[in-house]
Amino acid sequence: MNLPDPGALYSDHLGVLARRADEALARGGFDHLVVPSGRLHYQLFDDRDYPYAVNPQFKTWLPLTRLPDSWLVYTPGRRPQLVYHQPHDYWHAVPAAPSGWWVEHFDIHVIRTPEEALALLPKDPARCAILGEPQSALGSFVPNNPQPVIDYLEYQRAFKTPYEIALMRQAQVHAVRGHRAAEAAFRAGASEFGIHMAYCSAVGQDANELPYGNIIALDEHAAVLHYTDLGHTTPQPARSFLIDAGASAHGYASDITRTYAAAGHDEFQALIDAVDAAQRKMCAAVRGGFDYKQLHVDAHLALMGILKDFGVITVSPEAALASGVSAAFFPHGIGHLIGAQVHDVAGFAASDRGGRIERPAGHPYLRMTRVLEPGMVVTIEPGVYFIDMLLDEVKQAGNAASVDWDRVDFFRPYGGIRIEDEVLCTDGEADNLTRPVFAA
Repeated sequence: MNLPDPGALYSDHLGVLARRADEALARGGFDHLVVPSGRLHYQLFDDRDYPYAVNPQFKTWLPLTRLPDSWLVYTPGRRPQLVYHQPHDYWHAVPAAPSGWWVEHFDIHVIRTPEEALALLPKDPARCAILGEPQSALGSFVPNNPQPVIDYLEYQRAFKTPYEIALMRQAQVHAVRGHRAAEAAFRAGASEFGIHMAYCSAVGQDANELPYGNIIALDEHAAVLHYTDLGHTTPQPARSFLIDAGASAHGYASDITRTYAAAGHDEFQALIDAVDAAQRKMCAAVRGGFDYKQLHVDAHLALMGILKDFGVITVSPEAALASGVSAAFFPHGIGHLIGAQVHDVAGFAASDRGGRIERPAGHPYLRMTRVLEPGMVVTIEPGVYFIDMLLDEVKQAGNAASVDWDRVDFFRPYGGIRIEDEVLCTDGEADNLTRPVFAA
C-alpha cells in the first residue's frame, strides 16, 4: 500500500514542535529547551548494560533512537541544535555520520566523549528547561523537568502531526507483516517461542527494537493479560492463540492484538467473531467531542451483551456492569493514547496547565479519561477473559448466580479474547490505521 513520505512532512512537524516549545518555555520562564537523549543503564554489580531506551522527548524531535549521550537544544527564534555523540570505540557499533531527511534542519555538532557536550550547551543551566531522567545529568545540566513545561508539552503530544501519523502508519505495516507470520506459525503447530521468533523475523525487529515485549499466548495463557513467558513446547491440543504485538518506525509505535481459534473449535471462533464485530463498532465510535470514558463504559455493555448471548452470564449487561461482574470478564481499559510511547502521556490531563480527570468508579485500569479530539490516536482493545482469580471474586461478592459456571468451564481452556486496532480521531469519521493494512 502507498504510504505518505515522512521526510516530506518533517519540516512542518518541526514547526509545530517549535511553536509548542515557545509556549512551554514562556509558561515556565525559561530561555532554552534542553533534551538529553539518555544514557545507558548498567546492571547492578556488573558491566552489562540494559537495552537502551531513548528519551521520548528527544525522539519526537528526531528520528534517532540509538544515540545515547546526545543533546537537543532549542532556543526560540533559532535553528535547533543537535549535539551528536559519535565516540571513538572498537568495542561497540558507533552511530553512523548524521544523515537523512532531518539533517538539513539542525545545526549539528559531533562530539567524541559525553563531556564535550558541556561546551556546546547554553551557558546558564538555570535558564534551561532540561527534560530527562536524573541519570542524564552532565555537570551542572541536571534535568529539572519543570512542571509547567512538561504539562504543556505532554498535553499537546496527544495531537499528532501528519509526520507522526505517517510513521505510525509505517509501524502498522511492519506489525501486520509480523501478525500474519505469527498466525501462520500457530496454524503450523509452533510453540509460543517459535511464534515469537517468526514474528520478529517477519517484522525485522528484535526485542530491543520492538516497542514492547510481545504477548504470545496459547490456550489458557491468554487469560494472563501481559503473558510474556514464551513456552518452548506446544500444548496438546493447541486450542487458541492470542497475540498482542507491535512494531516501531523511527521511534513511533504500533500496538495490535488479534485472537485465533484452532480449526474445529467453532464455538470459540464464534465468540471471537462476535467480539471482533463489536470492536469494529467501538472503533467507528471514535469521534471528536466523544468522551473516551463513555466509550469504555459502552464497551462493557457491548461485551456483556455478547456474553449474555453466549450463555456465560445470566443477567442483563446493565446489571453485570452495576454489580462489577463485567469487570471480571473485561478487567482492563478500552485503550490508551499511543505515539512516541506505547502508553502515551497525558491520558488523564484536564488541560495543558495540569490537573487530572479521574477514572470512573470501579474502572481502575482505564488509561485515558479525556474527551476525544481530532489528531488523537487511541487504541481500541476490548477483551473477554476467563480468569480464575477474578471469577472467584465474583463468587465471594455474592454474584455467583449472575454466571453460568458450566459455560465458564467450557471457555476457560481458551483463556480469552482481545482485539486491538489503532484509530485516528478526525473531524469526521474515525480513521482506523490498522484494519486497512490487514485488508491490503
